[in-house]
Amino acid sequence: MHDDDRGTGPPRTARTDVQRATPADIPRLAATLARAFDGDPLVNWMLPRARRHLRSLAMFTFLLGSQVALGETYSTADGVGASIWAPPGRWQLRMDRSTDSVDRFRSIVGTNLARSVEVYMMLENTHPTDPHWYLATLGTHPDWQGSGIGGALMEPVLRRADQDGVPAYLESSKERNIPYYRRFGFEVLSELHLPNGGPTLWPMWRVPLG
Repeated sequence: MHDDDRGTGPPRTARTDVQRATPADIPRLAATLARAFDGDPLVNWMLPRARRHLRSLAMFTFLLGSQVALGETYSTADGVGASIWAPPGRWQLRMDRSTDSVDRFRSIVGTNLARSVEVYMMLENTHPTDPHWYLATLGTHPDWQGSGIGGALMEPVLRRADQDGVPAYLESSKERNIPYYRRFGFEVLSELHLPNGGPTLWPMWRVPLG
């Protein structure tokens, strides 16, 4: 999932210094990502309309809680943007199988449980098997989109990927974002059409530079 980093108006002055996120950052970053993905086709498909913003906030809290421990989630110092990366070989979302965790997920997606599970299964089944860095989520608060934060949030991992000769991968949930990611070396692999009238996703692959 990836928001449109271009924005629609003059961006505010933004700090583009990037740091690794910690568990203490999760509430603030979840709020940022919920705002960034307001209206996103994939989020709208997975989450019921009723209380959607609160569900989105809970979903990103849940996602960040499972991924921050990997040490590859990054944010700006002021928390207005975040990128969630998974290192090679660790891209699969390992959700806790406890009753509390399952119940929490069900409470987030509500009546859309079946289609949400369908989304995760499709993304897993079409995911590349070659070693790669996976950009699971990139989002910037709408008030700061277009100010270079997205590129800054990708830079630490893309630099390491180039140094180590490792590809990178993402799925764009908006066609209009494709030119943006091409600026950083990503190219479209295919189109994924979610069943039952779901949105289209664009998997993108980046060959390491250098």
